[in-house]
Amino acid sequence: MSGVQTLIVAEGEDGMRLDRWFAVHFPGLPFGRVQKIIRTGQVRVDKGRVQTNTRLAAGQEIRVPPIEAADKPAAPRVNPEDAAFLRDLILYEDKDVFVFNKPHGLAVQGGSGTKRHIDGMLKSLPDKNGETPRLVHRLDRDTSGCLLVARTRAAAAHFGKVFRSRSARKIYWAVTVGVPSPRQGKASCFLVKQPTRDGEQMVVADHGDDGAQYSISYFSVTDQAADRFAWVTLKPVTGRTHQLRVHMNLMGTPIIGDPRYFDLEGYEPHEEFGEGLHLHARRLSLPLQGGKRLDVSAPLPPHMLKTFDALGFDANRYDAQDSDPEND
Repeated sequence: MSGVQTLIVAEGEDGMRLDRWFAVHFPGLPFGRVQKIIRTGQVRVDKGRVQTNTRLAAGQEIRVPPIEAADKPAAPRVNPEDAAFLRDLILYEDKDVFVFNKPHGLAVQGGSGTKRHIDGMLKSLPDKNGETPRLVHRLDRDTSGCLLVARTRAAAAHFGKVFRSRSARKIYWAVTVGVPSPRQGKASCFLVKQPTRDGEQMVVADHGDDGAQYSISYFSVTDQAADRFAWVTLKPVTGRTHQLRVHMNLMGTPIIGDPRYFDLEGYEPHEEFGEGLHLHARRLSLPLQGGKRLDVSAPLPPHMLKTFDALGFDANRYDAQDSDPEND
């Protein structure tokens, strides 16, 4: 058994319920046991008695009574191969955050039939306290590019607020069949999710339909190959599932390689093009906890580079910021 411990409530735990705090720090401790040690006064916060639903404040001292070894949290299972794989993807890191260049075809989270995904591999990158990084936002399996992951609870809370407030600037690059008209503008519609046998499909809906959510994106044609193909820079304002893919298809210029929303009749893929969805989370810009602004770009994945070469597009010709769509 361990002796009595005095632990400090971290900044990221401010406002957390005491029973939830125990679930985080002692995941092997049964809930009934947590209730008992709190009810009997064995747990103290700043030397005072508390209840299971007591809200904690950062900096408070929690007295934890002796905990049996079997109740202690198991050390994170670190897979060296997963850790090495993720570290090869890092575009930026500091004490609070990782930004990975997510590969095309790799899922961010698990699902039906999905065994290998970013979320599952994150447990192989614990910090010195054993804390596992947390997803803050997500990309589709077939979308590549900048993926932000928080390294602490406090960072996850901060970046969660940033994304909810829409103060994060996200820039995507896509290759479309056809050239959007006008060359620069705004796409918007109401979308609703419909389940399918292999996931979910977003369907255009009317305002007021059950579950319908408004979606809005800005777009700008960066370059084009005659009138047949375009390199389009996209800025999603809302964060609806698949919204960029739906918006481009609604304009009659679907994204190359889209297995779900591409519906142009008679289109034959070119042999010199890369295979896969041509949608890339090129750039991410957002405020860090200390007030500075993170601004990171991800290089194109191999299949999009192959298509860029075939169409004569030069990814190095245009700076990501220079080719951004207009701000809303």
